[in-house]
Amino acid sequence: MKILKTACAALLAAVSSHAAAVGGMADVTLYDRSDGRQLPVYWHEGRAYVVGKPGNEYAVRIRNRQREDVLGVISVDGVNVITGETAAAAQSGYVLAPYRQFDISGWRKNMASTAAFYFTSLPDSYAARTGRPDNVGVIGVALYRKKAEPPPVTQAPMSPTAPFASGELARRESKAAAAASADAQNAPRAAERDDRLGTGHGRIEASHTRHVGFERATSEPAETVTIYYDSYRNLLARGIVPQPVPARLPVPNPFPGFVSDPPA
Repeated sequence: MKILKTACAALLAAVSSHAAAVGGMADVTLYDRSDGRQLPVYWHEGRAYVVGKPGNEYAVRIRNRQREDVLGVISVDGVNVITGETAAAAQSGYVLAPYRQFDISGWRKNMASTAAFYFTSLPDSYAARTGRPDNVGVIGVALYRKKAEPPPVTQAPMSPTAPFASGELARRESKAAAAASADAQNAPRAAERDDRLGTGHGRIEASHTRHVGFERATSEPAETVTIYYDSYRNLLARGIVPQPVPARLPVPNPFPGFVSDPPA
């Protein structure tokens, strides 16, 4: 027996997408709200990275590519963006309608407002200010399919093993949480550095949503999308973004033309 999870349905404006995104079930990337552009993705050793600009507000942009509702549990810097808990895939998330695209632009404060995400220094990040700095610099989206409706039955089925099924589900969810924790431990970490870019707890703005029911088809995500981010300087130093091409100086011409009069 699966446990019915309560989730938030994202009632956010759909937007268009042009830049490269990450993911299979859904396209995921970051949108810089201050500069009005989708941030390009840089691939390095099998991981996706984006460059964040300190002080700029941003949104986690998700486009559901499925023909059915999908649940997205979203983690920023290792923190669930809805509940504020240390993130685990089994927690609450947003229900994304088929083929729609949404911007998740802040930490949810209540059913009508969020605190804006913005790129900031590690000490000012929400995760560090709440005592959880280890996973600053990474965004995760755990995607779940919806459980199919069971076929109609003429007689209520007997379930003598229900207590065992519930215990098994708890063990599976615990295993999934442990796996998510292990993934976080294996992610690139720079605890010795204090110049990492993180995500702050910004201005309060309107963002309306509502509670809906979503029964997950599986206890573990069908897909987990991960995007790392940092400042341009840090990603350049690590060889993740390419070196800038120096401007080409004009080549001197030995025969430029006729002799002109010098200035008076």
